[in-house]
Amino acid sequence: MKRLAALFAAGALALTGCSLEDAATGDTVRVVIGYQSKTINTVTAGTLLRAQGYLEQRLARLTENGGPAYEVEWQDYDTGAPITAQMVAEKIDIGSMGDYPLLINGSRTQAGERSRTEFLSVTGYNAKGALNMVVVPPDSPATGLPDLAGTKVSASVGSAGHGTLVQALTRAGIDPVTGVEVLNQQPQVGASALESGQVSGLSQFVAWPGLLVFQDKAKLLYDGAELNVPTFHGVVARQDYTAQHPEVVDAFLQAQLDATEFLWRQPLEAARIVAEGSQLPQEVVYLYNGPGGTSFDTTLKPNLLAAFADDVRYLKSIGDFADLDTAAFADDRLIRAAFAARGQDYDAALADTTNRTSGSGNELWVEGQDTTQPAGDPTDLLRAVKAARAQGKTIRAAYVVDSELGTRWFADKAVWLRDGDTYLAFTTPAAADRHRQTHPTARTVGYDQAVAEVRS
Repeated sequence: MKRLAALFAAGALALTGCSLEDAATGDTVRVVIGYQSKTINTVTAGTLLRAQGYLEQRLARLTENGGPAYEVEWQDYDTGAPITAQMVAEKIDIGSMGDYPLLINGSRTQAGERSRTEFLSVTGYNAKGALNMVVVPPDSPATGLPDLAGTKVSASVGSAGHGTLVQALTRAGIDPVTGVEVLNQQPQVGASALESGQVSGLSQFVAWPGLLVFQDKAKLLYDGAELNVPTFHGVVARQDYTAQHPEVVDAFLQAQLDATEFLWRQPLEAARIVAEGSQLPQEVVYLYNGPGGTSFDTTLKPNLLAAFADDVRYLKSIGDFADLDTAAFADDRLIRAAFAARGQDYDAALADTTNRTSGSGNELWVEGQDTTQPAGDPTDLLRAVKAARAQGKTIRAAYVVDSELGTRWFADKAVWLRDGDTYLAFTTPAAADRHRQTHPTARTVGYDQAVAEVRS
């Protein structure tokens, strides 16, 4: 009977991924997670996930079912580079970061048996690359990326924002190494350098471009969506840790799915939670995680992986980069298993490219209201703003979708064109100019003027 009881106990512990020794000694299993609180595209594996306690709740259930106790340590960083450094040192077990940092992570950790990582899931993506942007001072005469040739530009070298800068400069015929002087700076340092005039431009990832423009400290020069190349963020874990504690990694992926589904259902509430955890304005957070913003999706989609593999050549062009087999590095077996455990179809989700945070992206947010007002198109948005102003209401934020690139942006920071009774919004002067070339009757109009002129 004792032997039979032991076998039943072993079976129960196997279901939690724990050993008899763990349970018998009462050892506490520790997991260290590196995240970026201000990088909105990673919130389902970072800020939102931490605030909601989904991981801790799932680990507590494992303990209740006979497993050991678990201890979660969250470490907050500004970029992916220090997370990778800590994973190389075997001090972080699970991390989240952008596409370029993911490549560097895989390359730099692959030499160590205990530090080697795997790319397990995506947090969020933009199919065209709009999550990375280049901004300039509000009074800058620059109207396009070529105007930055020969100047100093701030970027976090090896970041997703730097990757966009390299590709964009290359397409513009500017050598990304000799054509501009890239200052390797953390985002907040670069923001200060831009404000003080030490640099002519700043290329960064979400939420920095939106934050600086929202604060009237910058204007948008280049929308990464012009590249039409997917950009994304994702989750990596050390293979050695996964082998030792598969139940923890599974709980993390399940918790990420919990956070993703919560954001789909309640994007405005999710923005409030993330704003509290990141100290970013809620209006800026909602720009990205509201309807028409980031596509929060955990699946490793083929178009993302294709862009991922192509990014390798750009990394090689700007410095030393040990080759990486991206196909082997990206492993969807565990996220597939997480879907299966929930009775969900991974392949169906993999094929689904719709943004699950439903809505057109054109949206009005009035001060004092707990809900937002959707608008069908930019012209309808202007009508809603006009009506709200006529009623004496204060506009907290108005969001509009770029008519060419599809990027969601602040309506009062967009470039507006009027063509008859139709109004169109664009993120940059360059995008508006492209439209005018094929629509000669369109004319530039200021935002307040457009609100005043639009017919109800």
